[in-house]
Amino acid sequence: MGRGKIAIKPIENSTNRQVTYSKRRNGIFKKAHELTVLCDAKVSLIMFSNSGCAKLHEYISPNTTTKTIYDQYQKTLEVDLWKTHSERMQESLKKLKETNYKLRREIGQRIGEDLNGLSFQDLCVLEEHLSYTVAVVRERKLHVIKTQTETTKKKVRHLEEKNGNLLLELEAKCEIHYRVVDNGDYESALALANGTSNLYAFHIHHNYMNPHHHETEVKSHDLPLA
Repeated sequence: MGRGKIAIKPIENSTNRQVTYSKRRNGIFKKAHELTVLCDAKVSLIMFSNSGCAKLHEYISPNTTTKTIYDQYQKTLEVDLWKTHSERMQESLKKLKETNYKLRREIGQRIGEDLNGLSFQDLCVLEEHLSYTVAVVRERKLHVIKTQTETTKKKVRHLEEKNGNLLLELEAKCEIHYRVVDNGDYESALALANGTSNLYAFHIHHNYMNPHHHETEVKSHDLPLA
């Protein structure tokens, strides 16, 4: 009992479709090689798989190049494919040059050049475009100024906080020095003063300086610097 015919229709499953392509591709290449050997024919095959990677597969008869097949194809059909391709490229180049010319002209008109050929209506349209452009630039400028101002304010606040902390630290040190001197510990006061770069004026307890006087006022001491 012979095999039943397989219906020729697209294979839905992508895996099965790729496997079938690989098997039949090899079969076609084998037939092309047999045709080349048996009939001394020049055969050229180009195949692209419809998978995600779109791989190229090709077969060319031995002692034959792609250029040979290409030239013979043009000669047989009496067409010049290179000329047709060149004409399309020249047409595309012409359109690009025209677009480039228009853009350069618009840029020149926006800076006040090449205005002689414009009508009153064209000048009105150009004025509207320039007004819109100026508004956009002004808005961007104000945004930059606002951003820079906010950044400067943050820096100023940070410096003010830092300065306030330093003042509090200095006041705390001054309070410690006065407290030590009022308690009569003159040597400790000198030791504390050696750890700072500031000069302090204070009163020393009278029992430490001269026990025979009720109070001896020391207006200032130049404490040694660290």
